[in-house]
Amino acid sequence: MLPDFRVRQRDYLLEISRALTQELDLEKLLARILRISIEMLAGQAGLIALKDGGWRVAAAQGIPPAFLRYLEPLLSNENMSELNINELNRMLKELTYTASMGLLNGVGLPLIAHQQTIGVIFIFRNYPDIFSSDDKLLLQAFADQAAIAVYNAQLYSQVIYEKQRLDALLDSAADGILILNADHTIERCNIAFERLLGKPRNEIQGASHSQIIRWARRPDGLTLEEAVAGGWPLTPHAHLYVEGDLARPEPPDLPVGITYAPLLTTDNKLRNIIVTVRDITRFRTAEEIKNTFVSIISHELKTPVALIKGYVSTLRREDAVWDRSIVQDSLAIIEEEADRLASMIEDLLDASRLQAGGLTPNLADVNLPALARRLAERFQTQTQKHTIEVDFPDDFPIILADENRIAQLLSNLISNAIKYAPQGKITIHGEVRPEQVIITVSDEGAGIDPADIPHVFDRFYRSEKAARKTKGAGLGLYLSKAIVEAHGGRIWVDPQPGAGARICFSLPRKHE
Repeated sequence: MLPDFRVRQRDYLLEISRALTQELDLEKLLARILRISIEMLAGQAGLIALKDGGWRVAAAQGIPPAFLRYLEPLLSNENMSELNINELNRMLKELTYTASMGLLNGVGLPLIAHQQTIGVIFIFRNYPDIFSSDDKLLLQAFADQAAIAVYNAQLYSQVIYEKQRLDALLDSAADGILILNADHTIERCNIAFERLLGKPRNEIQGASHSQIIRWARRPDGLTLEEAVAGGWPLTPHAHLYVEGDLARPEPPDLPVGITYAPLLTTDNKLRNIIVTVRDITRFRTAEEIKNTFVSIISHELKTPVALIKGYVSTLRREDAVWDRSIVQDSLAIIEEEADRLASMIEDLLDASRLQAGGLTPNLADVNLPALARRLAERFQTQTQKHTIEVDFPDDFPIILADENRIAQLLSNLISNAIKYAPQGKITIHGEVRPEQVIITVSDEGAGIDPADIPHVFDRFYRSEKAARKTKGAGLGLYLSKAIVEAHGGRIWVDPQPGAGARICFSLPRKHE
């Protein structure tokens, strides 16, 4: 040992004691412990190996890179994880002696904390291990304190890691999350909740729950304050759920479902409340669509069924003899209503297919002008109050499309024009662009109310005025949009106030 070792021993112990309280960064702490160890044992170099399943070099000083590159994979070998501290020290001494051709020896100080071996400090030096009993006591005291410092730094690193992981989990969650203290003040909130509420985090954290979670109207279920007044929570698994419209700083109110989960201490006292806030707009919209569907379909199906049944019952009466013309007219109405019923059912099936996975067009060459003329002739026989014109340029190209679906699309648009324009001209116009063709179906009716334009392509949507005056399930334009988008095009309303309705759609051109 060095002659002045005993004089400096208190300084070494004092410095390592300071490290216990001053340094929690594991990497810096290990470098500090290793520097003190090399100086204290008059070594030339050293390393600290930590046991984490297997052994790994966590800090090194003065060791040639080639020797370190040899040592690191050796220590990380699965078989090395079974070595105890004495076997590891013996192996390191043998490697040191061999690698230095007998010039270096080694001293190993085990790091033991809470009766667990967490690592070893190994110092390389050029003279043998000669320690008195006092020296060994000092070295053991140093190693014990170093082990506690390393153990604390590892715990601190683990806490930091867990906090970072919790932060990442909270901020990556799609649902809004709040962490409340026992007095209902908000300790944490995640990014999703900021977005849902439309308020910055610094105005949310620190506020009380009742200041942030404000209901626009009476929610379904007990509020948190009502539940707590009734004695909630009685058990750790007593989750609370409430659903309603959350009032926000900026309208509109947001439909949400909120779950409250209590976090209790070991003696059953409330420590925190974990609040999960889910935007249920889609679920509420789905419920509204379902209710609208039931209402519209029950009404729309009832009408043709009632007409068919009425005419059939009349024709079957045994106490009357009907003229042939009356029978033909009645059968024509029955056929018309049956066709209407079949068309509505087909539209519902298409809507169902679209909901399940979209429409897949069967592509082939389509002559759009010829198709438009055929449809115009067919629909012209159904109206005396309208004139249907087809206007396409002579050089209009052949396009690649599903002819049946494009016919369905044009039929929907022409049928709507006949239905909503009392009289006048209906025009099917085609226009050629470099990458696409544009088709417009226009009429001379009252046009589409600007307030309805954003919604006309929604499923089951019908304006109040249209619902009062005409029949329909609100599926025609929804399916038209789906057909156009399945072909890679788009559909839109071209507003023409006072000049009738204009529905336009584009389809990509076929390139040779």
